[in-house]
Amino acid sequence: MHEDATAVDIRPHIRLIHGMRRPANWLQLVRFGLVGGFGFVVNLAVYSLFVHPIGVDYRVAAVAAWLVAVLNNFVLNRIWTFDARAGRAHFQALRFLVVSLVAEGFSLLLLTVLVEGGGLAKVPAQALAVAASMPLNFLGNKLWSFRT
Repeated sequence: MHEDATAVDIRPHIRLIHGMRRPANWLQLVRFGLVGGFGFVVNLAVYSLFVHPIGVDYRVAAVAAWLVAVLNNFVLNRIWTFDARAGRAHFQALRFLVVSLVAEGFSLLLLTVLVEGGGLAKVPAQALAVAASMPLNFLGNKLWSFRT
């Protein structure tokens, strides 16, 4: 360690190490993954329905699918993943929405790049974009939306 390192420089690293040693954090990550997996299926089902049979623009379909999945994921994460029923639901919902909007912005950007720039089919591109936004969602919700 450098002599000029401060506690501020070291602290996030130490917090990360301590957090990784706690089995409860790993259990939360597994639960978040299961809820996210279910939300992922819901998202892709709604997206596919809007894009193919209905013929909605793929970006509009992505937002509609996100809205359905985010409502489902909030309820399941609040109750099961983070066991945050003691907190105020409306504050948690607002924070969850902010985190989800940031992740959705990232996901939409990546979706557009994959479809327009990469020539990838719309449904696989949506699957990749949603999966890529999962780390943003988990960290934002663990550290802010449902923090104790």
